[in-house]
Formats: sequence, structure tokens, C-alpha cells
Amino acid sequence: MDKKVICSNRKAFHDFIIFDKYEAGIVLTGTEIKSIRKGAVNLKDSFCKVEDNEVFLYKCHISPYEQGNRFNHEAERTRKLLLTKREILKIQNKVKQSGYTIVPLEIYLQRGFAKMQICLAKGKKLHDKRDSIAAKDQKREMERASKNRY
Repeated sequence: MDKKVICSNRKAFHDFIIFDKYEAGIVLTGTEIKSIRKGAVNLKDSFCKVEDNEVFLYKCHISPYEQGNRFNHEAERTRKLLLTKREILKIQNKVKQSGYTIVPLEIYLQRGFAKMQICLAKGKKLHDKRDSIAAKDQKREMERASKNRY
């Protein structure tokens, strides 16, 4: 399917070890979808929680729509995510037992609907971050060396 990525959470790949990924719909108001289509979204500090067998998104900043007048939305309100019951139960069990967190990775438009990719992740320790940075640097050096050889 063709999808247009609006916003991605690059910091999540640095701070977390990513495991399972899920696609979720987002319950939005009229002015929120207009702001998303415009690209006025920030996932930097956002996170998800499972409450009463429903998944909610917290601290996702969607800027108010400029022509929204009095019908505008609150920028960082809590939004419900749409997942199947089986997916929610699977996520809930992993979060309770294994200490995973639910991290939003990206928001994109697919066939006119706003979707979000969320994942189960575990936080990286400082030495893990250093290892991943060193591995990236090593890979970059190898690519440079192979380009210069030819």
C-alpha cells in the first residue's frame, strides 16, 4: 500500500530496542486531521498506555489548525488508538510481564486515514547506545572504504 509518512520518531530508535511493530488507527477530531495532513505533528516525547483494554496516546503534539477558530482542538490531548482486541491483549501481557513500553514510531496517511505505527520496546542503557553508535560509525567507514576503492 502507498503510505505518506507525515512524522517519524527518530529518537525512539536511539533510546529504545525495538521489538514488535503494530499499525493502529487514531481517533481524531476534524481540525486534527487537517493539521496532520499539513505536517504539524511532533512525536518526540509521546508514549502509549493500555487502560481498560484500550490503548491511548499521550503527549503527542498536533498543532492547532490555523483556520480552526473556536472548533480547534487541544494540542496535547489524550487520543485513543484503534487496535484489534487480540493485539491489545498481546501488548498488555508483554507490558505487564516483560517490562516493555509502547512507543509510537511514525504517523502516516494511508488511503486518506491517519495511521500510527507503534512498537513494543525496551529502553537502552548508556553502554547499549554507545555500542550502536560505534556500530553505525564502523558501517559508515566500511561503506566509504568500499566506495573509494573503485
